[in-house]
Amino acid sequence: MEVVLAKILVVDDDIHITNLITRFLRQKQYLVEYANDGQKARDIFKHFHPDLVILDINLPDTLGYNLCAEMQENNDVFVLMLTSRTDVEDKKKGFSTGADDYLTKPFDLEELEFRIQAILRRRRIIKSVGGETLDFGDLVINPETREVKVKTQSITLTSLEFDLLYFLASNPNRVWSREDLVNNVWQSNPMGDNRVVDVHIGQIRRKIELDSEATRHISTVRGVGYKFEIENS
Repeated sequence: MEVVLAKILVVDDDIHITNLITRFLRQKQYLVEYANDGQKARDIFKHFHPDLVILDINLPDTLGYNLCAEMQENNDVFVLMLTSRTDVEDKKKGFSTGADDYLTKPFDLEELEFRIQAILRRRRIIKSVGGETLDFGDLVINPETREVKVKTQSITLTSLEFDLLYFLASNPNRVWSREDLVNNVWQSNPMGDNRVVDVHIGQIRRKIELDSEATRHISTVRGVGYKFEIENS
């Protein structure tokens, strides 16, 4: 059986870092391309179609936040932010623009690979949960095509937003703590701060709720976490 290798795009303004990561990941049998600025990254992204982008925030011609949002807009791609910025607010901004994980410099190459493996594993887990389309009338979630429709209109979610929504919707009317959601969707705590879940729940709600003032699908259970609600027939 043919082995499909994961494709990774490394984007960093430091050519020494891109060379280091590229050599390391190629030795680990990944298909790797790299860029040292935003424009080259966009060009490679269009024809390479990576499964994962390792992305620095400080680029000579753009911010990694902007590039992350662009890449997530119409593509089902994972993004791992790799940066020297350690402030919690910087991390939250990265996650709110679609990042799946966040690693600060200086970093260990083995840890980088562990995080890559954890991120790429999520897609396999989601597809192995039965793979059935979830239809809630006004909201339809298809795990095979990773499409979400609200009243027949396609909604663009980032990879992480889709995984989180599908996990909640696959377990309706069950309350999940933030820690539970991190353990089941992230498989590791990307920030050491479970409030990152709140950021992504807020993003999902803005995209799928017909009335932002009255959430129908994902409700907050005060002091505990969240649940996906459906009416019992």
